Amino acid sequence: MRHRRDHRKLGRSGAHRRAMLRNLVTSLLDHEEVRTTTAKAKEARRVAERMITLGKRGSLHARRHALRTLRSRQVAAKVFDELAPRYAERPGGYTRILKLGRRHGDNAEMAILQLVDREPPAGDASPAET
Repeated sequence: MRHRRDHRKLGRSGAHRRAMLRNLVTSLLDHEEVRTTTAKAKEARRVAERMITLGKRGSLHARRHALRTLRSRQVAAKVFDELAPRYAERPGGYTRILKLGRRHGDNAEMAILQLVDREPPAGDASPAET
């Protein structure tokens, strides 16, 4: 039975898993979209949503907690200055996971983890705009 198992091990040691999730979340918050396996996306989503919630608090204490996880001061500043105001009215659910299918080579389930309500990159015209 899986009672009280609250995270996936992802086939790594604890230190490796924490480092990988920190890197993945930092990239997600920087680029607002990342392509990874479905299992990693589900774990990274938990951490990313916590970072945005800390950004919404806006205190120095919250900023220091976020900096313990995020690998870049610039990304932390983006969370507190850009992302927190964008999601101020949203009570949670800041990310979405879009499944892509299976990867050639090892047949791993792939997914895109992205922030909801994100601005499309410059030069990426949606079909509605053309």
